[in-house]
Amino acid sequence: MTGSRVHLTKSLYLAGLQCPKLLWWRAHEPLAPELQPDKVLEDRFDQARQVGELARALFPGGVLIDRSRGRAEQSLADTQAAIASDAPAIFEATFAAGGVQVAVDVLLRIANGGWQLIEAKSASSLKDEHIPDTAVQWHVLAESGLDLEGAEVVHLNKEFRHPSTGNLLTRADVTAPVRAILSDIPDQLASMKEVLEGELPEFPIGAHCGAPRDCPFERRCWPQAPDHIGKLYLVGFKRADEYFRAGIHSVWEIPPGKKLSFTAQRQLRALKANRMIVEPTLPAALAPFKGRLGFLDFETISRAVPVWDGTGPWQQLAAQFSYHESLPDGTYSHAEFLAEGADDCRPALARAMIEATKNATGVVTYSSFEKTRIRDLQVVVPELEPELKALEE
Repeated sequence: MTGSRVHLTKSLYLAGLQCPKLLWWRAHEPLAPELQPDKVLEDRFDQARQVGELARALFPGGVLIDRSRGRAEQSLADTQAAIASDAPAIFEATFAAGGVQVAVDVLLRIANGGWQLIEAKSASSLKDEHIPDTAVQWHVLAESGLDLEGAEVVHLNKEFRHPSTGNLLTRADVTAPVRAILSDIPDQLASMKEVLEGELPEFPIGAHCGAPRDCPFERRCWPQAPDHIGKLYLVGFKRADEYFRAGIHSVWEIPPGKKLSFTAQRQLRALKANRMIVEPTLPAALAPFKGRLGFLDFETISRAVPVWDGTGPWQQLAAQFSYHESLPDGTYSHAEFLAEGADDCRPALARAMIEATKNATGVVTYSSFEKTRIRDLQVVVPELEPELKALEE
């Protein structure tokens, strides 16, 4: 692929800001297995598209540019025709300049003959990464000769509650922070074009592998050896990077006085002994758990655009549970619930869960997540609050 002509896009530019290797792989291996969306990611894309459509509704009378595959040149021409017309807004306005192509969610015509660039995001707040995202579009539009007066990001309002508590979308003026980084973009783009014209670049792993989002190619770069520092219990990208900067790349290089969690200490002992470590205190820790023990696990859904009464953007909503209970004869019973259809499933889930757990002497969960969901259900199904509170406790 070396020397092939790859046009930069907004998504490639953002990848290049995160890591040159990520940029190279995304451009030269677009069909890589790591880049193929699963059902969860496809659903996220669909929700982002839904928010984009709602953002367009804020600007009635706008013209939508058809950006179907194979219409790149026609999309550019259609955009220029829309600019020349009296359309008050242009959706998916397409521009190309200097080997970079972008499509603007909303290009709003303002009174003095200038334009406002508006980026629609499905996030529930303005984020740092939205600024370069908007800035590269401003750069390309300016290079194309368009007179921009300002820039905004339209995002979800986290205070909104379905069906009509406040506005679902809110607008944030980002003109000042966008203008502040415009001068950096030409050099950044030039550097990225050099990367794309060469072989896969060398670049160290670090905190950037997880910011602003996890890199899909992590396993290509990060060593998978069990004693690599990245495998330390709950180390994460940021803390691993701190170890790297201190010259520590293996768990064996951790200074003796370094404070580690009890679980991480056990991990090191297990690695050193090359066997599973079972703490001698385990029997005593398990002693209180007698009788009919239940094991409860929730799964949730979250929607950018809420559809159930009283719910907000991206709120986690219990939609499934699985419950096992130990029986006196040494076997287990099992109960489960899975939402079906579009109606709010939480009242039915709460009733099924109370019925399933009514005989348990104690309920075991992995974390506080289940307790939080049960507290949520107390608000949604107030008539079952006493039973749900007893389960929470």
